[in-house]
Amino acid sequence: QVQLVESGGGWVQPGGSLRLSCAASKNIFSIATMGWYRQAPGKQRDLVATITSGDRINYADSVKGRFTISRDNAKNTVYLQMNSLKPEYTSVYYCAARSIIATYWGQGTQVTVSS
Repeated sequence: QVQLVESGGGWVQPGGSLRLSCAASKNIFSIATMGWYRQAPGKQRDLVATITSGDRINYADSVKGRFTISRDNAKNTVYLQMNSLKPEYTSVYYCAARSIIATYWGQGTQVTVSS
């Protein structure tokens, strides 16, 4: 069974930073492209960043230069370092693991950016 558990969300002031973590079950982490997506109320779920098992990285244009995705293979964990946060980044952030068979989702963690 695939499990993805996110942590690290919360409230932060504009310009602040947060680091999200996603711990994945071992049976998926080593073969999957891991990613972060976000969904604001009333909007679709959008890509934030992905990282393949070979460390190829892709970012949404809106977060380039602000966010950094990384993975720790020893810990089966993927991270999203978010800097210079803006109010429009307020969303539920979801971790995803994509294999050739299916895409698996975490439960999401709320990130709120406001003063």
